[in-house]
Amino acid sequence: MHTLICGSIAYDTIMVFKDHFKNHILPEKIHILNVAFLVPDMRREFGGCAGNIAYNLQMIGGHPLIMATVGDDYSPYAGRLQDLGLAQDHVRQVNGAFTAQAFITTDLADNQITAFHPGAMNFSHENHIADANDVNLGIVAPDGREGMVQHAREFHESGIPFMFDPGQGLPMFTGEELLDFIHKADYVAVNDYEGQLLHERTGRSLETLAKLVKGLIVTKGAEGSVIHADGQQVQIPSARPDRLVDPTGCGDAYRAGLLYGITHDMDWQSTGQLGSLMGALKITQRGGQNHSFTKDEIGQRYFEIFGSRVF
Repeated sequence: MHTLICGSIAYDTIMVFKDHFKNHILPEKIHILNVAFLVPDMRREFGGCAGNIAYNLQMIGGHPLIMATVGDDYSPYAGRLQDLGLAQDHVRQVNGAFTAQAFITTDLADNQITAFHPGAMNFSHENHIADANDVNLGIVAPDGREGMVQHAREFHESGIPFMFDPGQGLPMFTGEELLDFIHKADYVAVNDYEGQLLHERTGRSLETLAKLVKGLIVTKGAEGSVIHADGQQVQIPSARPDRLVDPTGCGDAYRAGLLYGITHDMDWQSTGQLGSLMGALKITQRGGQNHSFTKDEIGQRYFEIFGSRVF
């Protein structure tokens, strides 16, 4: 059985600003903001939520299927997925469009400013959940607005449990629309900022929203994460990385750990800790898909950090 990953395939152009944004953005002048950041370091990476999650899930030993829309410039990414052995049956190419592009500037405190061109992602509604076979879990990650709504509805109607991961797409939806997603979903995953926005948009506390799903996960970066499930809050410690290089894609790596844990009926403590470890392994490398570990290596690191076996 497979985990269907609905979300973006994107190219990430990542730039490093060797200072802090706060030193160059004047609060009293925010209404006439006009700043430029010198970025001597720049690279282009393979990214997008669907691509990153699938990459990490396969690394753990999961069985991901990517469902995404791409543009005329997809060929380099197609070659990469082929080399990785990731199926492209549900990756639809849209003529006359660019593959989604993210332009990310990171400062020395790992703060990020991102400009995102959705391109072919806006046609994600042309893909349908029913087209994928042997699926027992799904995720609706950031994608085209219409596609996210449609895929959530189709997962729900098909009886396939899924995780709602609004990510940076959360501001596209009203409180009522977000509640509709949550009522349809079995799991919700957000970071702490998105969790606050979810609370403000819906007018409901995270504790109240957690009662509508089997699990509501809130990641807090270096402070770890918390999983609301079964009326309890499971505190997940942050796995200490070997080094801090680039946070891009850490949330996607964490979600891969969640999806693996759910499909293998792991308890929430172990599931969250696996997600935390995947994020820690990712942050040691630049880009969302340049870290590489075997399942045995991941299992050994989990044992060294948390003192128990996960595989």
